[in-house]
Amino acid sequence: MASDALVIVPTYNEKENITAFLNKVLGLAYPFEILVVDDGSPDGTQDLVREVMHQNPGRVHLLPRSGKMGLGTAYIAGFQWGLQRDYQYFFEIDADFSHNPDDLLRLHEACREEDCDMAVGSRYVTGVNVVNWPMSRVMMSYFASRYVQFITGLPIHDATAGFKCYTRPVLEKINLRQIRFVGYAFQIEMKFKAWMAGFKIKEVPIIFTDRTLGSSKISKGIIKEAVWGVIKLRWWAIWGMRKAYNN
Repeated sequence: MASDALVIVPTYNEKENITAFLNKVLGLAYPFEILVVDDGSPDGTQDLVREVMHQNPGRVHLLPRSGKMGLGTAYIAGFQWGLQRDYQYFFEIDADFSHNPDDLLRLHEACREEDCDMAVGSRYVTGVNVVNWPMSRVMMSYFASRYVQFITGLPIHDATAGFKCYTRPVLEKINLRQIRFVGYAFQIEMKFKAWMAGFKIKEVPIIFTDRTLGSSKISKGIIKEAVWGVIKLRWWAIWGMRKAYNN
């Protein structure tokens, strides 16, 4: 029986983590299916995914891409792949165990049982729940979310969170072809557009643990995109409301 829940995992050079990650998700109490969107990893990540696919037919899928095209485009490709099928719940998660796969069950429950449209695995809704980050990065991330709240009015404590569950109506409502950002700003834009569309968003407290294997993909360009992207989101929202009012 096909699952109604698709876990989308973007990867680039994740050979140290991917097999253990896939097996962990496959071992959860709910029969999630997994789509790995790999941006042409030269380290053999795709070969390891195919091994697990062979062992678990129908539950693990691979969407290979030719090269690094950005986190946002990877998720959008995954959403589009899933929307062509019958999934009702779509998850974003990292493959490096910074997000605990066990928490997929809690995000799923929030959307399935608690009548919300989108669940966010939040590091900051009950304080600061981050492990193994230097204080400078914790502060940057925490105040980035405060900055987003201040500029946009988005009522979410962890605006840059990348661990989420969307229900199908959210992704069908948001025009994925018009998503403009690819890095951290992508995470903000998706939440902002879901909120502006009137969907109910719930923050589920999680503990975020920085990766122990592999290397981080964060860059100065991604941070810059987020800083300016927030201002652009607010401007687009104001401009859109003005156009609607004038019409």
